[in-house]
Amino acid sequence: MPLPLGPADRDSAVAWARATLPVHHTAIRFRWKYQDREKRWGGRGQARLAPPDSLRFDYVGPLGLGAGAAAVVADSTIWADPEKNFRSLVPAVRMLWAGLGIARPPGVDARVFGHADSSARIWRFVQGDDTLDYRETWRGARVLEAEWRRGKVLARSRTQFDVHQMPATARIDFPEGPARFELTVVSVDTAAVFDAAIWRGRR
Repeated sequence: MPLPLGPADRDSAVAWARATLPVHHTAIRFRWKYQDREKRWGGRGQARLAPPDSLRFDYVGPLGLGAGAAAVVADSTIWADPEKNFRSLVPAVRMLWAGLGIARPPGVDARVFGHADSSARIWRFVQGDDTLDYRETWRGARVLEAEWRRGKVLARSRTQFDVHQMPATARIDFPEGPARFELTVVSVDTAAVFDAAIWRGRR
């Protein structure tokens, strides 16, 4: 990221973030892998996206073991079951959104910085102790990268899109762990219908 970035218009940043949202309810099915110093794990999962700000995230390990789910609205986890497993898997909600190819808009009181040229667009949102950088590039495949800092780098993500501009692969790294969460998209359903019960609990 070039330093420093110049001040940028907040409304433009919000419009850019909104443009990364799917237009309709969307179900993304994927295979995932997680590893840290102590374990390696993998399985399958599904992310159900309801614009503009709701996400139901489900995952399960091999042979149906290690299953969990969570509901997210905007930048907050509404519930997680089991809570410990979900928070160890993806401790930063905004990085989970970024991994799915979606940028969260800056908060009302965030300071906004930016830069754009023919090959990349960069945004920096600074709110309190948190700094969130996004970089979108489109030479060849479109790529969205994000970095979350709070004095030090807490997480980085990189999402590559397919020819239909849907996420194809993603990786979220947590340097302090160190830990890594990776997903490979298997299918995307842009005509998904969601039962209202999925937002109230895992079962």
